Amino acid sequence: MTLGQKLRQLRHLEGELRGLGRELTQSELVRAIRAELGASISQSYLSLIEKGARKHLSHESRQLLARFFKVHPGYLVSDPPGFQTGLGSVIASVETALDRWLVDGAARFAYDPSLAAALDRVATHADSRRCLVLLGEMLSMPGLVDHLSHTLVGEEPR
Repeated sequence: MTLGQKLRQLRHLEGELRGLGRELTQSELVRAIRAELGASISQSYLSLIEKGARKHLSHESRQLLARFFKVHPGYLVSDPPGFQTGLGSVIASVETALDRWLVDGAARFAYDPSLAAALDRVATHADSRRCLVLLGEMLSMPGLVDHLSHTLVGEEPR
């Protein structure tokens, strides 16, 4: 993950934690840092970092952002190519990797209980890959999803 992607992710998480239901904008971040930490960072500097036009943070900016987001300063660097945050091996089965991805997705979308539960159900199924392939086939059949939604869940067709 690049530094810019990490900053966008942190702004998104911060916005959710603050109850905004969206990411914290760069301008809101600048104002919050000023109000809460009594320090400053420019919105244009953040923009350059997030766009990748500037590859690295200054030491002072890294410390400031780490303090604001409550992360280790070492997190605020771009990861080297091929870097993975989770333990695993290249030999890990597709099923195991897919299940991990689904569980992570369920946690990420915890604010949407129906979606999180659906992702968890697929992840805990003995053959989650087959479930997703089947879903893909169902989506290719016109009207089937609307029919099933109406029949199983009671939703009106869209």
